[in-house]
Amino acid sequence: MGRILSAYLMPHPPIIVPDVGRGEEEKLQTTISSLNKVADQVKDLRPDTIIVISPHGYVFRDAVSINAQSHLRGTLTRFGAPGVDIACESDIDLVDMVIDEAEKKGIPVVKIDRDALKKYSLPEELDHGAIVPLYFVTKRYTLFKLIHMAFGFLPYEQLYEFGVAIQKAVEKSDKNVTFIASGDLSHVLTPDSPNGYSPKGKVFDEKLMNLLGKMDVVGVINMDRNLIQEAAECGFRSVCVMLGVLDGYEVDARVLSHEGPFGVGYGVAEFLVKKPGKQSLVDTLYDIKKNRIARIRENEDPYVKLARQSLEYYVEHKKPLPLPDGLPEEMLKQKAGVFVSIHKNGDLRGCIGTIYPQRENVALEIIMNAISAGFEDPRFYPVEKNELYELEYSVDVLMPPEAVRSKSELDPKRYGVIVRSGYKSGLLLPDLEGVDTVDKQISIALRKAGIRSGESYTIERFEVVRHK
Repeated sequence: MGRILSAYLMPHPPIIVPDVGRGEEEKLQTTISSLNKVADQVKDLRPDTIIVISPHGYVFRDAVSINAQSHLRGTLTRFGAPGVDIACESDIDLVDMVIDEAEKKGIPVVKIDRDALKKYSLPEELDHGAIVPLYFVTKRYTLFKLIHMAFGFLPYEQLYEFGVAIQKAVEKSDKNVTFIASGDLSHVLTPDSPNGYSPKGKVFDEKLMNLLGKMDVVGVINMDRNLIQEAAECGFRSVCVMLGVLDGYEVDARVLSHEGPFGVGYGVAEFLVKKPGKQSLVDTLYDIKKNRIARIRENEDPYVKLARQSLEYYVEHKKPLPLPDGLPEEMLKQKAGVFVSIHKNGDLRGCIGTIYPQRENVALEIIMNAISAGFEDPRFYPVEKNELYELEYSVDVLMPPEAVRSKSELDPKRYGVIVRSGYKSGLLLPDLEGVDTVDKQISIALRKAGIRSGESYTIERFEVVRHK
């Protein structure tokens, strides 16, 4: 019977590798020391197989992926270090067992074999999210097979359950396994960060590392979605899978280090498995989510309820919802532009609207725009029946737009903006998470409109009544 020996959170900045950093890595000595400690521990544990999940691997929106190539290799050539070369034999037997366990749980998996590489035009090489952690490990220990995988943009609870599937596959095998969750933390820690600055970046990093140090699984999986999104992280989903791998085990958890000298958070943590001893948290996590959605449904106002009912009815009957009885009179008499936004697990799932009223009342505007948000937003595939239960809605009723003469008349929290140049126009709603400056608001609206830098454009502002 195989078992999970340990798990680690490991960052992956290429600059931490001397061949890439060329002296700059000295600013990350705390992280380097922690990664060397992890490598020493792996050497002592001598796992048969190491599983690495990376946010820069073959990431799909609706499925996890598992690399099924027999030999895995990658370099840091694109970072100027072709001499950093990681090559490992893949543990194909365990790959197949993990896929089998995941499919039993209904978790969508893409098996990355030769056919998949060709079908999706994917590179064969390992990504830097896998190479950087393995660079440190292989300096100390090389007697292992490798499994390389990537998370998908699935619900956090389902990613956790995928981790449980990995654990079950390992236990059915004869392999002793170490799991590495590759991922950096917030990318908005300082004004010169890659994604700009948000004070919530530091809040996210500190909260996540504190929860991991306490092995507070429920706290991690139920972290505030808006906080996670504004932190602009790339490792949270890796952590969700890792915690699932540790599900039901008695674990010694310890944060080894956390720093962010380049505006990106780098956290290192170790999780040593002692023995099974706790009840699985899978059902608990799904129950928490189910209860949260139920509370949202109970507190819907008529605008939001109508948007939800409209999309659910259309998915079921393939035709628009007839106007329900009992709607507030204001919804039947008022005419206005309306935007319907749909979110799933904290991420946007669709948003479509009208600047000016197209129908005889707000109620009909909501009904038709909810359908459009679910089926016609070109950024997303159409909403499917099996995801309706976890969707969250908001409805913005627009006030008439008015022209502005300068940016000083704008406020991204109060006003939405419309930019126009000839036949091109772009709209951005007000009070959006992460849009906290006028320049950022206008920049996003211009990008949506396809208005290039240097083109002249006009600006209008508008207020909304938001229903959530």
